[in-house]
Amino acid sequence: MDFETLLQPDTLRLYASGVGVTLELLAIALLVGVTLSIPLAVARTSRWRVLSMSVAAFTFVFRGTPLLVQVYLIYYGVAQLDWVQARWDAIWPWMWFKAPLFCTLVAFGLNTTAYTIELVAGAIRETPHGEVEAAQSLGMGHATLLSRIVLPSALRRALPGYGNEVILMLHATSVASVVPGIVDITGAANSVYASTYLPFEAYIAAAMIYLVLTFVLVLALRWIETRALAHLRRSDRITALAPAAPDEAHPA
Repeated sequence: MDFETLLQPDTLRLYASGVGVTLELLAIALLVGVTLSIPLAVARTSRWRVLSMSVAAFTFVFRGTPLLVQVYLIYYGVAQLDWVQARWDAIWPWMWFKAPLFCTLVAFGLNTTAYTIELVAGAIRETPHGEVEAAQSLGMGHATLLSRIVLPSALRRALPGYGNEVILMLHATSVASVVPGIVDITGAANSVYASTYLPFEAYIAAAMIYLVLTFVLVLALRWIETRALAHLRRSDRITALAPAAPDEAHPA
């Protein structure tokens, strides 16, 4: 095995550039996902059946089809339509579809939005009924109840599941390497392989980079969970330390 070739300055710069592209894809996709998923999760749990089922159809499509197919449909499908290409140079937002990075981000953003919607919607449904009743007894309206009680509680409880989505999205960014002009970590490995004919070394290096990034993300997500869910651990400790009630069936 020839790992010395991977330590050449040009190769290291290529991998470093790939890391930057991967993190850019991940950050923007997650930002889009969080921004869109919260209002759509509220719509997903709405009593208006048409609204709820419309969001359910969106999540079904994007969770039920591979991300690679979604990227192909947007870059090789939507972006290549004559109607869209006729508006590439003049009309927003169609002019953005001529950029491979934008098409990839659209696919990534919509994909992670679909998964995050179901995570948040599930957490909203699991909001303790006592919290809702207590807020209603104070005279809170539906909008105030949602913004001050339900959503903050649901978002905190959705954090562990969302951490898994972040890690999966990091790994999914490797799909971007199939789009011409995008050189992420996997794309950098492809280029190194093509120029050095060292497939094992090139992809081992990419795998190690993904492992390091995953490790850093796991640590960051655990820190966020620790801060956001600290009140739950305090409640558990208080409950554990509280004296047990006497058994009425067997009085002392």
